[in-house]
Amino acid sequence: MHDTDLDIAIFGAGIAGLWTLARLRQSGYRVATFERHALGGVQSIASQGIIHGGTKYALTGKLTGSAMAIGEMPGIWRAALAGDGEIDLRDVRVLSPNQYLWTTGSLASGMAGFFAGKVMQSRMQTLARTDCPPPFDDRGFRGNLYRLEEPVLDTRSLMATFAEQVGADCRLLPAMPTFVRVDGGWRFRLPDGREIGARALVLAAGAGNADLLAALGHAQPVMQTRPLHMLMLRGDLPPLHAHCLGASANPRLTVTSYPLGDGRQVWYLGGDVAESGTQRSADAQIAAGRAELAELLPWLTLRDVEWATLPVERAEIATAGGKRPDDAYVGANDGVITCWPTKLAFAPRVARLVGEAIDALGITPSGGRYAGDGLAHPPLARLPWDGVAQWS
Repeated sequence: MHDTDLDIAIFGAGIAGLWTLARLRQSGYRVATFERHALGGVQSIASQGIIHGGTKYALTGKLTGSAMAIGEMPGIWRAALAGDGEIDLRDVRVLSPNQYLWTTGSLASGMAGFFAGKVMQSRMQTLARTDCPPPFDDRGFRGNLYRLEEPVLDTRSLMATFAEQVGADCRLLPAMPTFVRVDGGWRFRLPDGREIGARALVLAAGAGNADLLAALGHAQPVMQTRPLHMLMLRGDLPPLHAHCLGASANPRLTVTSYPLGDGRQVWYLGGDVAESGTQRSADAQIAAGRAELAELLPWLTLRDVEWATLPVERAEIATAGGKRPDDAYVGANDGVITCWPTKLAFAPRVARLVGEAIDALGITPSGGRYAGDGLAHPPLARLPWDGVAQWS
């Protein structure tokens, strides 16, 4: 084996690629991750940092495929955050140990809360009015509040922790390589002539998987994208990590927050308002966000708050009718393992499934560490609000 040859080459340094890299390194594989942009990728750093446990998918009163597939994830993450899991994430900043679900008092929202409580009662707790945290401690709040055992993480801190542990085996890919199938594996050549060999390839590059599959000459698997138009507002706001229940299985509004260090908070808004706003201009989406907050949190006065928006393209395995996948996807074909985690919380599951796929290919660890190839290390990705040029 040459110094620049690997057991496994991973493409994509989002959460799925980094967790998989850490797991494979622990198992003795000679492995490296190649990234076109930054540690944290594009999709992972733009996530809301929520470690879902499936509660929001049970709002119709039954355990959906999504709820069952993701149900074990918070326990795996909590063990890692405590230093007792498969990955040591003790240094990751936890923005909140819990999330909340709130109802608005409307019939549809109240019924969704009732069904969620019946089906997921072991994962959520109804709070008495006297136990409600801000902003739900206000007399203007007329709904119900539930606490979920699902943490919210600082995604940049998460990526920084992985950089500390496995960053030495992450490389910045300057351009799309040329791939050649060889006996016993793959070789890929960079435009400057550098060539790297690997016994198998793992594609964990999110939307970038489509270009990688095309460069490999693979027509399968097929990717679909699901766009979002996220909202950000910053100002004198209380910390908030919560979902507002609507009439459907998807929250009407999901809010996470991030402290800026100067007493202000950034609120990061997803949910239905982000999914329905993909065709709106930035100004129209901000207007929609203002209206949604005025209706769902009417007692909260948003003075001197600045707004911005962020288009996000989620990538996932294509499904019949373009439906949202219930589970993470990992599939192997011709020495190429393709992954779409669909959610930050699914990273441990993806890493385990990739390990099983590598075992099925008969690839055993060769031991030793990757000697390197002269490529630079990728920088840490910036949080979405750190990249806003102008707030309105």
